[in-house]
Amino acid sequence: MAELVRVETAGGICRITLNRPEVMNALNGALRRDLTAALREGWSARVIVLTGAGRGFCSGQDLADASALEAGGIEAVLTDEYVPMIRAIVDAPVPVIAAVNGVAAGAGANLALACDLVIACESAVFIQAFARIGLIPDAGGTSFLPRRVGLQRAMGAALLAEPVPARQAEAWGMIWEAVPDDRYAEVVAARATQLAAGPTGAYGALKQALRGAFDQPLEAQLALEAQLQGRCGASADFREGVAGFHERRVPRFIGA
Repeated sequence: MAELVRVETAGGICRITLNRPEVMNALNGALRRDLTAALREGWSARVIVLTGAGRGFCSGQDLADASALEAGGIEAVLTDEYVPMIRAIVDAPVPVIAAVNGVAAGAGANLALACDLVIACESAVFIQAFARIGLIPDAGGTSFLPRRVGLQRAMGAALLAEPVPARQAEAWGMIWEAVPDDRYAEVVAARATQLAAGPTGAYGALKQALRGAFDQPLEAQLALEAQLQGRCGASADFREGVAGFHERRVPRFIGA
């Protein structure tokens, strides 16, 4: 039986591939558990790239997964399986790139939006499909979507459940960039390589600061900035960055 999640690690890059292409990488219980474990293992790398096998990124919850759809079962599945999966992305101490290679629908769209950087091929689409079956966005969608695109666009995307093409998603600020399909793999590889060579500790700190910014008043955010900047300022990577600046060379960060 094929692995539900493929993991390849090289050069500080942990590439995680959802591997149920026959159902557009729909999420069942086994895939969610394997993905959560793979993401947490990826914390030891310097960047994680999350993508899908075949022609889609992730079509969301597998509607053939009866145990997840039973009365009273949805809340338990979200709490016990989806929450740890999303937290494994959000709490990762390294950058997580969503490399969206096709359709990202329902929980699959929000799995991508949970990531720090979303890069999509131009043919990709994002669909908040929940209202089509009488549900609301989950997997963090009610948090990620309005913060990225504003309340009105989030409402429209969720209420109308219409596909949002990658270029439109880029224009809205939903994703970082949409790239031509024939350059997509090259761009993802270049971004991953860039981040894997960067100051990993500083990346973790800036993730913490930016993700918490919506929930804190200015004074608390200023205090957090000072605390995190003090930690970064004591790092070997900061010393190397300053040395590279003075010596007019590219810093050689070691992630510490």
